[in-house]
Amino acid sequence: MGLLGNKLNIKTYINTIRYYLKTEETEESSILELADNPDDTETFVSPFTGMQFALIPAGEFEMGSPLEEKDRSDSESPVHKVKINNSFYLGKSAVTQKQWKKIMGNNPSYCKGEDHPVEMISWNEAQEFVIKLNEMEGTDKYRLPSEAEWEYACRAGTQTRCFFGEDEAKLDEYVWHAGNSGDKTHVIGCKKPNPWGLYDINGNVWEWVQDEWHENYNGAPSDGSAWEDGSNSGKISRGCSWLCETGLCRSAGRFKRKTESRLANLGFRLLKEL
Repeated sequence: MGLLGNKLNIKTYINTIRYYLKTEETEESSILELADNPDDTETFVSPFTGMQFALIPAGEFEMGSPLEEKDRSDSESPVHKVKINNSFYLGKSAVTQKQWKKIMGNNPSYCKGEDHPVEMISWNEAQEFVIKLNEMEGTDKYRLPSEAEWEYACRAGTQTRCFFGEDEAKLDEYVWHAGNSGDKTHVIGCKKPNPWGLYDINGNVWEWVQDEWHENYNGAPSDGSAWEDGSNSGKISRGCSWLCETGLCRSAGRFKRKTESRLANLGFRLLKEL
């Protein structure tokens, strides 16, 4: 075969590879848009960012993990009753890179993708985002959830190890973790949501909450408010990530972080007060 024929074959091969790579990239799409119903009064949409929020009803739950729970940590003790007095909106997903860029003007994320969760964000940077978003929309209702609010919303009325029950075989239907993520984040809303319409609540990226870290729940607030008594400079992330083994992907799982931590598996989800 002549030189021209070889060049054509190489060009065809390269174009074919590009086509399949592009196809793989576009196959993963969020189902948030499909799930969005303009007439749904239990969904709030941020007018500036398009961020979708699900209404979380007031109620009570048992926070933490019982001693017999598999893969538990002592920091999840003691189990204690928490009463959430006021309903609130919680982001259906973690804040995306597109939403972050619209407010902050940059994209620090390691795993790039507009509809992927933003990561490499410190706790203080998440707070800066909250301040700017509130200013943009002329409100003071956006904030990070407290740890109790986060767990309450994650459990969605359940008290089992995971919101879908005890059967780990179902984990892949709901969670991006070390066993199925391919070592990267994924587009929000590709997995099934929890019963209250929250996506990736136990995977994709860990999520900052408002509270300071405490080694256990002795003395924790019972009203769902953030525990900030100035006794610890560490903060808390909840929810597990694409880098985690399945044992961490539980409703009660929690992790201590330095305030300045910036990690490729650490982002945040916003709460909006009613």
